[in-house]
Amino acid sequence: MGEEWYWLDSSTGDAPSNMAWDETLLEAAADLGAPVLRSYAWTTPAATFGYFQRYADIAAWTPLRPLIRRPTGGGLVSHAADWTYAIVVPPQHAWYSISAVESYRRAHTWLQRAFAHSGIETILAHCCDPAGPGQCFVGAEREDLLLNGRKIAGAAQRRNKLGLLIQGSIQPTPVNLPRKRWEESMLRTAEENWGAHWNLTLPASWDPWIPRVEALRLRYSSSDHNERR
Repeated sequence: MGEEWYWLDSSTGDAPSNMAWDETLLEAAADLGAPVLRSYAWTTPAATFGYFQRYADIAAWTPLRPLIRRPTGGGLVSHAADWTYAIVVPPQHAWYSISAVESYRRAHTWLQRAFAHSGIETILAHCCDPAGPGQCFVGAEREDLLLNGRKIAGAAQRRNKLGLLIQGSIQPTPVNLPRKRWEESMLRTAEENWGAHWNLTLPASWDPWIPRVEALRLRYSSSDHNERR
């Protein structure tokens, strides 16, 4: 039957909730014991930025509000009509042990193959065009995903003893490709390439983590967190 993975469609949420869900999944990764792919959208436009970035820089670069400090690194990402997703890998999984560069490449190769199912040909960037240092979708970095020479997907990651979290964004989204079809292609690609067997229901052990989502949402809503540096 292959290896069990979890698929979580969280629909739409506000920016603090979206970040809270991703961090909670990272904290739960070892207990879940299998990779999780989560897809989500935004109730209102917002911007997220890397954990180590300076708030003052971000505030000057974009008029979007709120500005939310992500649990991952990377640069400024605007969220409005983009497709966002998270990949969470437990520490006991083989993906957890590969290098950060290879992990980034694997995530974008997954996207590339999923797009190919819909006849959309993309390539991984071979080198860098950092036209806007600190701003994720201004220029491109190595292993970013390109469509017609333009960056279409970027991601950031965080690895600790709890697991690996990759947060990614696709923008602009491909014309004439419904999001649902892209999500189905993501599931299919994982089945083909890694033998994933998708479980669409999180286990009962997930229930105690719901209060953690609410607690983290308060933190991601706080200026103390978002403006900490």
